Amino acid sequence: MRILIVEDEIKAAQYLKEALMQSGYQAESSHDGIDGLFLAQSGTFDLIILDVMLPGIDGWSFIGRLRERSQVPVLFLTAKDAVADRVKGLELGADDYLVKPFSYAELLARVRTLLRRNPVRQQEIFELADLQVDALKRRATRGGQRIDLTNKEFALLHLLLQHKGEVMSRSQIASQVWDMNFDSDTNVVDVAIRRLRAKIDDDFTVKLIQTVRGMGYRIEDGF
Repeated sequence: MRILIVEDEIKAAQYLKEALMQSGYQAESSHDGIDGLFLAQSGTFDLIILDVMLPGIDGWSFIGRLRERSQVPVLFLTAKDAVADRVKGLELGADDYLVKPFSYAELLARVRTLLRRNPVRQQEIFELADLQVDALKRRATRGGQRIDLTNKEFALLHLLLQHKGEVMSRSQIASQVWDMNFDSDTNVVDVAIRRLRAKIDDDFTVKLIQTVRGMGYRIEDGF
């Protein structure tokens, strides 16, 4: 389970990150609302722990924009204990609310409860440059043109988009798309990448799929 902590108090964020990792979770932190929102919209987190008072954008604006694209569970943290503030957070889409100061034991109990009762709704629409992919309908278009993909090509594109900007190694791709252990003598990933490029990049000026020599592949906005 991956948890994102968006908290501008650096020491508090570091404490929560280390404590959650010791409890068996993967945790990442951000100290700014705008940066935190960018990470949250990547669709790779199972829960977000969100402070209300943040630089960049506050927690209210953060969750309002997040809920336009994601239903990932959100636990609000705030020093404000007024009922109106708790109600506002819940109405905007928060799943739970914890008032500072709090004990880590209480926070951990709430985290576990949210993760049990709120399966994450996976991101459905991915947009990159003029590429749009609807994961639910399994439809891809670029520049308004429909792109016909095989099941494996779609799975490969979907995987790259889920990790937009990250380098995916051949072994990671092979295990997640083909459910196979990577063999250095097998070029199935390279062949699939070439076929996918032919469909989404070759006829367009801006190229999206990059080869990172000696490491693997990534997809990002133009080069």
